[in-house]
Amino acid sequence: MKKNRKIVIIGGVACGPKAAARIKRLNPSADVTLVEKGELLSYAGCGLPFYISGEVHDHNELMATPTGVVRDTQFFNMVKDIKVLNHTLAKSVDRENKNVCAVKIDTGECTELPYDVLILAIGGQTFKPNVPGLDLKGVHFLQTVEDAQKIRNKSGDLTGKHAVIIGAGLIGIEVTESFKKQGMTVTVIEKADTVLPELLDTEIAFHVHQELKANGVNLKLNESVEAILGDDQGNAVMVKTSSGDVQADMVLVAVGVRPNVGLARDMGLEIGETGAIKVNHFMQTSDPSIYAGGDCVESVSLVSGKPVYAPMGSTANKHGRVMADHICGIETPFRGVAGTAICKLFNLNIAKTGLSEKQAKSLGYDCLTVLNPSPDKAHFLKDAKMIIIKMVVEKLTARLLGVQIVGPGDVAKRMDVAVTTITAGRPVTDIAHLDLAYAPPFSPAMDNIITAANIAENKLKGIGLAYNPLEVKAKIDRGEDFVFLDVRSPQELEAMRIDDPRILNIPLGKLRSSLDKLPKDKEIVPFCKISLRGYEAQRILQGEGFEHVKYMDGGLVCWPFEKTVNPA
Repeated sequence: MKKNRKIVIIGGVACGPKAAARIKRLNPSADVTLVEKGELLSYAGCGLPFYISGEVHDHNELMATPTGVVRDTQFFNMVKDIKVLNHTLAKSVDRENKNVCAVKIDTGECTELPYDVLILAIGGQTFKPNVPGLDLKGVHFLQTVEDAQKIRNKSGDLTGKHAVIIGAGLIGIEVTESFKKQGMTVTVIEKADTVLPELLDTEIAFHVHQELKANGVNLKLNESVEAILGDDQGNAVMVKTSSGDVQADMVLVAVGVRPNVGLARDMGLEIGETGAIKVNHFMQTSDPSIYAGGDCVESVSLVSGKPVYAPMGSTANKHGRVMADHICGIETPFRGVAGTAICKLFNLNIAKTGLSEKQAKSLGYDCLTVLNPSPDKAHFLKDAKMIIIKMVVEKLTARLLGVQIVGPGDVAKRMDVAVTTITAGRPVTDIAHLDLAYAPPFSPAMDNIITAANIAENKLKGIGLAYNPLEVKAKIDRGEDFVFLDVRSPQELEAMRIDDPRILNIPLGKLRSSLDKLPKDKEIVPFCKISLRGYEAQRILQGEGFEHVKYMDGGLVCWPFEKTVNPA
């Protein structure tokens, strides 16, 4: 890269500052100017829910380095030698003459910024649905620190106030806990039939539903919002839905993010099929002297190879580094995204990568699934906690297509193994041979993700034959005649059970001596709490000549329908 090249960066939250800092490290003589329409820059947007809840006391903590230095305008100027123009809007770009017209928002004064290289890090914008009442006082969106401050600084004690969250995506779910921690009564409204509908399949989302309800959240699924109603003072007081009215003192609209492409479109840059800016592996747009990254661009799925829109702060930082490298003569391509997400809800950890089952099937993959509920460390330790892993595997190639994990235990370390496997494009069976770190306080001897991979291998080889709980419920609803074989102990049956006339209880230890009680002309579906014994029962029965046997994957823990639970 030539010295003293002029680089103008539009956008100052994640991608822009990352690119600016990397460029200055690689080429200290570069002339870098960063244009930001707001006051604040380089902050952790994903930390906003924790600022709202009070866990982060000062918004400056979201802008600080790990050593506590606030990354404000002075920091970028004095430490990084980067010129920052905040409260400034990039009004237009003259690509032919390589010039940006930057307007001071408070004065309207226009500054001409010539560039050799231009970076667009203009992010996404909160989607505003066509719903009356969005302009009422007390109706909020959450994208910036200023948005979070408006929510957090609402006057008066919030205890007992009614908050309504429209949308059960990542933002809506994370802010739910923040509102509850402030003593608010919370209602979440989602038009889909599950929360996190773009991330989770039904049997995994079920556990998120249960966690919300256990913490006093009023969850309304399959409902659409028709209007937000106000009083004569212009304050929001009610949310009108397709099934009734919900009282509201505060409303958060969190129905998704759309790429901010207005400036790029005005410039004549190519827009991709997802509606975001199209870029190559080095984050160059259709104009080679203009780069783009962060929430305004589309990425490529590492699973399907198709363009996807996947806005994430972690991805935006990677984009910033990749484009800075390329600008400075280092070719470090951005390979794509696996579609990884993780969040916390009360005592539940939720993570996903790759394709869900419904996404995989919609793309035409012939796939099988695995459900593996098990403790996250040696079961004999008192602090062991349950996690449930769902795998989606392509039958023909054994390639791992996606993983979802939910539970109070450690989901992150297992998810990172799944992400690595998907990124490498490797078969699920590779996981079973990984020499993962083991000691009882950290994992079972066969880690949860290894066990899930082994279950997948058994299914791929025709050794393990199973129905998932949704398939079993469909058989019940169709009135099919089969034996629903519960192989747990009578004590376990009394504590938790599915009430269905097809249920026959034969503990696994008595199964071999009770074969005469089972018909060979009917299908048998054995299960237990987590279906370790259910699988054992399948193999025993098949060995004894029973030809129509499939166990229920995931057992009672993964049964997302009504069951009777008697407190101990």
